[in-house]
Amino acid sequence: MSPAKVTLSPKELELVTDAGWILTKNGVIRKVYTLFGQLSEVYKNELEKYPTLVWQQDDFRSPKIAKGEQYEGLPWVILDHPRHFTSTDCFAIRSFFWWGKFCSITLQLSGSYQERYAGPIQKYFDSDKKTGEWFIGTNDDPWQHHFEEDNYQPIENRKERSFLQLPFLKIAKKIPLHEWDGLPVFFEENYREILKMLGAV
Repeated sequence: MSPAKVTLSPKELELVTDAGWILTKNGVIRKVYTLFGQLSEVYKNELEKYPTLVWQQDDFRSPKIAKGEQYEGLPWVILDHPRHFTSTDCFAIRSFFWWGKFCSITLQLSGSYQERYAGPIQKYFDSDKKTGEWFIGTNDDPWQHHFEEDNYQPIENRKERSFLQLPFLKIAKKIPLHEWDGLPVFFEENYREILKMLGAV
């Protein structure tokens, strides 16, 4: 039996015959890597200001940048710094680039780290210290990063439920990609604010 004919739409044919757009895409990803590499140095300097927090283990201090092509079909890049993942405990501050969508910064906690920090974080948001629009994770899957209603809700709309009682704790903020020139300030300012949430200052 001969294989079924596979055809391309005019738009697909235009793209498959044009190497330029994929080279441009690869260039953008390289620039995101460069940005995240620079941010990791900023983050390292910020973390060193707070030796009483949990940054003593090697994996906490070591940044990790990774990329992929298929988060909901689109390319992505992440920077985790600090980072600590086990089967029961998670502590990460994740900077995230998602092609065609947004960039975001997320504090993700579970296990002993959620037990340690849920109280200070809830106290922070119950006070008048917070700035800007933060979201809280509401999904049962901690590895979803989109901002649809089934994954995040504005933190001011959260139900009266203790952060400690959640299956995990994710606090996140996003910025649209058309604000590209503002990304360094976005990440740096909100990274510092996350440290404030943790009771670092």
